[in-house]
Amino acid sequence: MSELGELEPVARQSTAEIIAEQLRSAIMYGVFAPGTQLGEAELAARFEVSRGPLREAMQRLVQEGLLRGERHRGLFVIDLDAKDVRDIYLARLAIERMACELIMQGNRGEAVVRLAEALDNLVTAAGSADRNAMSDADQAFHLALVSCSGNSRLERMAQTLLVETRMCLAALQEHYPQPHDLVAEHRILVNAISDGDEELLLRLIESHMRESIDRLKPPPSSSA
Repeated sequence: MSELGELEPVARQSTAEIIAEQLRSAIMYGVFAPGTQLGEAELAARFEVSRGPLREAMQRLVQEGLLRGERHRGLFVIDLDAKDVRDIYLARLAIERMACELIMQGNRGEAVVRLAEALDNLVTAAGSADRNAMSDADQAFHLALVSCSGNSRLERMAQTLLVETRMCLAALQEHYPQPHDLVAEHRILVNAISDGDEELLLRLIESHMRESIDRLKPPPSSSA
């Protein structure tokens, strides 16, 4: 198994989707930091593919908002400033709030089982004090939460936003919650669903996202 976000050669029969997945992972884990320029020639050599599927893969990431183009210069990993962090978490709030409402209207029992398993994985990651493992388990919990809504469109939107969230966490690890706090924040979400307390659940998910905005706000630029 490769290291987190590490690029690997792609077999010639592999699709642009596989290349896009590896690039997405590399961006998500900070292998390609915000603002990094991605050169076609270098990447084609590293993936051992022609430029055709590479360009298709990179355009997918442009459409997802993870890469941006600069005229006559090429493609760059997006930068994330304080406004971006706020926008990401407010968008997640809209998605996850609706997911919570749908969960409370649907099969809460199934949701509790799936989220309890995701919570157990988060507890294990927190016990290791490995920030990458904690971030991954945190994201898996929230993706499971949206998946439990049964709305595939919400889930697709959440997947893209969670990649951007992971970029925030990779760049701002020092602001990540302490392990016991992280577990507690997610345990009360599961408990609220189990108890059928929709009002509390919606209040908790909003608080979770807004507190994350404050906690992960990038420091002011030294040139400001």
